[in-house]
Amino acid sequence: MTYKVTSSERLRPSGAEYETKALLYLMNFRNDSNDIYFYVVDFFNDLTGMDKMGKKLWDIQSKGAKTSSPKAIGKELVTLFKNFRSEIEFSYYLLFLGGVSNTVRIDSSLNIFDISNIKPESLNKIKEGLLEESKEKTYIHYDSINDEEIDAFLHKVQFIIDDKKPSEYVKSIVKIHPGIIPNEDTLNAIFNEIRDQQSSKKNIGVVENISIETSFEALDYYHHITSSEIKLLVLGRIINRNPFDKGVPFSFVSTLNRAPVEKRKIVLEDCQFALSRALFNKNRADEFWALFENVYSTISSNPNDDINMIFQKLNPLLVEQSIDFDVISLKYFISIVKDGVQE
Repeated sequence: MTYKVTSSERLRPSGAEYETKALLYLMNFRNDSNDIYFYVVDFFNDLTGMDKMGKKLWDIQSKGAKTSSPKAIGKELVTLFKNFRSEIEFSYYLLFLGGVSNTVRIDSSLNIFDISNIKPESLNKIKEGLLEESKEKTYIHYDSINDEEIDAFLHKVQFIIDDKKPSEYVKSIVKIHPGIIPNEDTLNAIFNEIRDQQSSKKNIGVVENISIETSFEALDYYHHITSSEIKLLVLGRIINRNPFDKGVPFSFVSTLNRAPVEKRKIVLEDCQFALSRALFNKNRADEFWALFENVYSTISSNPNDDINMIFQKLNPLLVEQSIDFDVISLKYFISIVKDGVQE
């Protein structure tokens, strides 16, 4: 089984925003978002989500035009179609669109739909556009395409219409906790940082014409970003520092110094490991962000309190639910937030 990378792209500024919106859609707005860990950039497609073992694939093509015609939509499907025909198995084929013309949908209120919501005449135009674009591409064996294959492919495609501002996509990362949502400018800045990190992956080596035997081999070329990296970026922005910076947070020094000298390195490593577990535990994301909001707001309301006093004022239910922390590692986390907020 071989997959050959063809027609990889360099950064297109006009499309970069939609590629990042597509990434954050995969990360936060699907029922299976928690199953996606890697976001592979400009390898199989604009973007391909992967599970942690690199075996399950969510293939996504993005197009920023606001009023795409049926024929233009068909043309945009060509890379997804190429992957449908490949020997690599993709679980989902997704087309993320800035908008569509009013001739496309049967029910225009649906922003996520399949071909059952596409008008018959528009569906014919989509097929026409796909066939025309397939004929133009050297990586598609056009003569072997048949109607049954086109129909089988289109029945697997899901269409997503973008209906959110960049800031709304970033808000979705911190879930339902408005107390820690930064202002609009900061949210947009975070979105741009994610966009720039995503775009930078296009410049890591040339992958054009590379052949791989398995989907997870794509990760060897480091054209990917992880959900953990994105969460870390957002948390760092909110508290004005990287929570995993080397060294001991100033507010934690007195606590750490009470431990025997030979134990201090272990204590610090255990605290960092607990924070890493808590931040990157997808199954308990709500609990983490709720606790963070409580820590953040308590520090903001009590700027002169030390970490022990802050700990005492936290919501005991939220503390109890945060199973990745113990008392020492939670005080370490409080220290990081306190030092960042008060810089």
